[in-house]
Amino acid sequence: MTSVTEVRRPAPRAPDPSRGTGRAVDHGPWFLVLPALIPILVLSVGPLLYGVLLAFTDAQSGRTEPTRWIGTLNFQDLLHDTLFWESFRIGLVWAVGVTVPQFLLALGLALLLNQDLRLRWLARALAIVPWAMPEVVVGIMWRIVYNPDAGILNETLRDLGLGDGRDWLSGLATALPAVIVVGVWAGMPQTTVALLAGLQNTPRELHEAAAVDGAGAWRRFRTVTWPAIRPVALAITALNLIWNFNSFALVYVLTNGGPGGRTRLPMLFAYEEAFRYGQFGYAAAMGCVMVAAVSIALAVFLAGRLRGGDTA
Repeated sequence: MTSVTEVRRPAPRAPDPSRGTGRAVDHGPWFLVLPALIPILVLSVGPLLYGVLLAFTDAQSGRTEPTRWIGTLNFQDLLHDTLFWESFRIGLVWAVGVTVPQFLLALGLALLLNQDLRLRWLARALAIVPWAMPEVVVGIMWRIVYNPDAGILNETLRDLGLGDGRDWLSGLATALPAVIVVGVWAGMPQTTVALLAGLQNTPRELHEAAAVDGAGAWRRFRTVTWPAIRPVALAITALNLIWNFNSFALVYVLTNGGPGGRTRLPMLFAYEEAFRYGQFGYAAAMGCVMVAAVSIALAVFLAGRLRGGDTA
C-alpha cells in the first residue's frame, strides 16, 4: 500500500487586538487642512458661538454688576419689538430689490461680454471696477453723486430741464430706491463674472447646431444657454441674497439708516443696539434671529436643488 501523507495547512492566526484592524490611518490630510481650519474656527465659529451665548445674557456696556444668564428673555422682547421687525421687512425689500435687477443686468452684460467684440478685454476690465472698490469708497462716491446742491445727478436733471433736483438720500420716498441703485451697481460685477464663466463653459457646438436647425437667438438662449448656466445662476443668486440681506457698510455710509429708519437694515439696527445703546445681549439675540433666517432660507434652497436632481 502506498502511504498517503496528509499535508495539513497551518491554522489561521487570530488577529492581534493590539494591532487594531491592520489598516493604517493616514493623518496627513488633516494636517494639510489645519492651516485653513484653525482660522475658520477662531475667527468664525468661535465668535458665532460666543454671540449665541451672549444672546441669553443681559450683557450691557458700562455696568458694574456681573453679567447674568436670563434665558430667552431677550428673544421674548424681540418678538414684540416692532422696530426690529420693520427693519427685517426693509432688509427683505432691500435684498430682493438689489438681487433681482442685479442678476438681470449682470446676465445681459455677461452675454454681451461673451461675444467676439473689439477691445473685449478692456470692456471686461472696466466691468469689474465697482467690485474692486471698497464699499466705504463706493458709498462716499455715490453720496457726492446724490448731493442735492452740486451732485452730478441733480445737475444733469437741471440741464435737461427735468426739475430743480431733490435730496435723494434724505427723502422718505426716495432714500431706499436710491440706495438700492447703489447696491445694484456695486454688486453687479461679481454676478457678471460668475455668469460669464458659466457662458464660457458652454460648448459652442451646441449653439452652432441650434443655429443650423433654424433656432433664433431667444430659442438658443432658452434651450442651450440657460440650461448650461442655470446651476451657476442659482448659486450666485442665493449667495447674493445672503450677502445683500447682511449688508452694512454701504448703507451705513450712505444714509446711516435714515431718514426716519427707512433704510435701517437689520444689521444696522443690531449695530445701533450694541454700540450706540450698549445692549450687547439684545443685539446678539437679533444676530441669532438673522442667522437662523438666513440658514432656513439656504436650507430650503439646497433642498429644492437636491429635489430637482441638480447636483452641479
